[in-house]
Amino acid sequence: MSNTFTQQIMNNMRGRKMMGAAFVLAFASTLVNHAAAQVTPPQTPDTIAVPAGNAAFLVGHAYGSQGYTCLPTATGGTAWNPSARPEATLFSDIFRSQFQIITHFQSINENPKPGIIAPRSGNATWQSSFDSSRVWAVKVAGIDAGSDPTSCPNGGSIQCLKLQSVGNKKGPTGGNLLANTTFIQRLNTAGGAVPTSACTVGQTELVPYTADYYFFHAVKE
Repeated sequence: MSNTFTQQIMNNMRGRKMMGAAFVLAFASTLVNHAAAQVTPPQTPDTIAVPAGNAAFLVGHAYGSQGYTCLPTATGGTAWNPSARPEATLFSDIFRSQFQIITHFQSINENPKPGIIAPRSGNATWQSSFDSSRVWAVKVAGIDAGSDPTSCPNGGSIQCLKLQSVGNKKGPTGGNLLANTTFIQRLNTAGGAVPTSACTVGQTELVPYTADYYFFHAVKE
């Protein structure tokens, strides 16, 4: 009898924890959707402008790093080369507090768009922290940091980019925060540029960077 009663208590506690976690996720998702209605990206040069017919629906303030590896050059010297996609965690400012909303990393494109051959090395990936929906995207254009005072003002930083979706996937329970993303802009970059120090072959270095990532979806007619 005692064991059965104890098991019932444990089951009730687990059920309450799951309900509490679901409530928190639902509340946070509602806040993000509310904030998304107020997203206005800065004006950008035509090079990285998103085509008409797409609208920004979400912005994440990123804190991450770009990896570099020292490799030999054709002239017998050495130079730093990007060794991996940037990795970052994206936050949204809600009620004067920062909430983690997206993780940015490299992964296999599990749902490539028609005509897209997913590379075995993976694609740059953004995954929702709320519903695990994903978007995979590739760079289609970039501008040097410091070349535009409005959208990319910080010279000596990693490039500002326009990226296009090459795959999207809903979360395991049908969540679609990022499942309809068409384009992503990486703007207001600070840091992350190629190291200027001398290096030896095989040496690696992570360079921290911050940026604003704007997510776009197709406008419904």
